Amino acid sequence: MKFVALFTVIPDKDEEKAIAVAKEAGAGATTIIHGKNIGLTEKKVFFGLTLEENVSILVFILPRKLSMQVMKALRDEFDLDSHENSSLAFTMPLSHVAGLNNDELHQFEQDIKHIL
Repeated sequence: MKFVALFTVIPDKDEEKAIAVAKEAGAGATTIIHGKNIGLTEKKVFFGLTLEENVSILVFILPRKLSMQVMKALRDEFDLDSHENSSLAFTMPLSHVAGLNNDELHQFEQDIKHIL
């Protein structure tokens, strides 16, 4: 089974909903990284403090065949193609993976069988 890492950058307020949408589409465990989004244009300044958007970076390790299904669900739910949206999702191929949970691997196999 070939794997990819699906990265989703989403506002903190949408973190739980994004995880639920991804799991509904077949994703398993996720790693959450917290950060700040600084765009091309300067952010608002309030009393000398720059207001930056707090974001969550969700990292899913998925079988390649399942990754597009999960990305499509996130793309549709959060309108990732909108220019007003500061969220994004992308995948990166993984050549070696160790440490995946056996129960999660079996669930991936079942999900892929349903796709095919």
